[in-house]
Amino acid sequence: RIRHLDKMAVRNVMSTYRSYRHALNLFSKVNNVRHATGVVSPSLSQYAGRHTVTLIPGDGIGPELAASVKEVFRCANVPVYFEEIFVSGLISQDKDSIKEAITSVRRNGVGLKGILRTKSDDVEQQSLNKILRIDLDLFANVVYCKSIPGIKTRHDNVDVVIIRENTEGEYSGLEHEGVPGVVESLKIITREKSRRIAKYAFDYAIRHDRKHVTAIHKANIMKLSDGLFLRECEKISELYPGIEFRSMIIDNCCMQMVSNPYQFDVMVMPNLYGNIVSNIGAGLVGGAGVCPGRNVGREFVIFEPGARHSAMDLSSRNIANPTAMILSSVGLLRHLGLHCHADAVENAVYKTIKQTKVLTNDVGGDATTSSFVQAIISNLPSNTT
Repeated sequence: RIRHLDKMAVRNVMSTYRSYRHALNLFSKVNNVRHATGVVSPSLSQYAGRHTVTLIPGDGIGPELAASVKEVFRCANVPVYFEEIFVSGLISQDKDSIKEAITSVRRNGVGLKGILRTKSDDVEQQSLNKILRIDLDLFANVVYCKSIPGIKTRHDNVDVVIIRENTEGEYSGLEHEGVPGVVESLKIITREKSRRIAKYAFDYAIRHDRKHVTAIHKANIMKLSDGLFLRECEKISELYPGIEFRSMIIDNCCMQMVSNPYQFDVMVMPNLYGNIVSNIGAGLVGGAGVCPGRNVGREFVIFEPGARHSAMDLSSRNIANPTAMILSSVGLLRHLGLHCHADAVENAVYKTIKQTKVLTNDVGGDATTSSFVQAIISNLPSNTT
């Protein structure tokens, strides 16, 4: 009889577990419908009103920037717990750490990340940034290039959103040396992923009341690969008659960006061009230290500075500009639905920069990272500190 009861208990436990898994699967399917429209779920891991977020500090100045965000969040009473995973591109075989980071993001649904260094002289090493993006299918890199009052630049009132396909193109990493001295490198462009990133760009324009989308390409030379990308963008544009569609060759685009950035609104492009153009965009508004960004997938999103520089030469000198990382964390807070906290932190950052009393060296000041962060904290609303 005791054995019979034990078996019944086990069956009950297993039945409860199957019901739990079924509920999770249903939740996942609902999420996938939302993700198909470009809307990624907030943190999957939440307890007692606090959200758990994966934090990958990164290399170079990354740990200092991550510490800045944690200090601002602490002083603003932000209900976020960071699950910190240390990964480094400076370690040739850091596969265990990157797997741990991927598992953490899968569990939490959202992450905040510094830049991981990729060595150019180690042919065996894969970019850990790329592994993270491919494994989690973070197909859209979004970089916000917007002028900030208080930072002097050649052009004022720049407001451009750069959307970059994140998983293929030249970054596929498919290259080999067939014979000594002759290297072949494959550029992969697919119809499916071109359509997906084009649709994301137009959906973004609709959601954020943007007026036009410009596709950047080199279809006059790479007629098959970039030609496919351009054709798919053109097809998707027909589904959005309220959004003006334009296209521009990448070399002309670079010149137009620095001479007249006001002609651009939302820009969409393959992987390598996105890397180049986002750095130009960052330079227009004050440099790599001020542009926030994010990597978006169907299920997960990771926030990180928009211009991907680890800045090894600035590491541990307390002079790096944390603005891009903090503004990226503001995007994280909005994603989690913590809009009041997001507004408080964002307004404090902009107020600090607009006062121009405490600025880091890259934007014309002489303040340290820590003193700039303390100035932001002093500008937080009294009801959050």
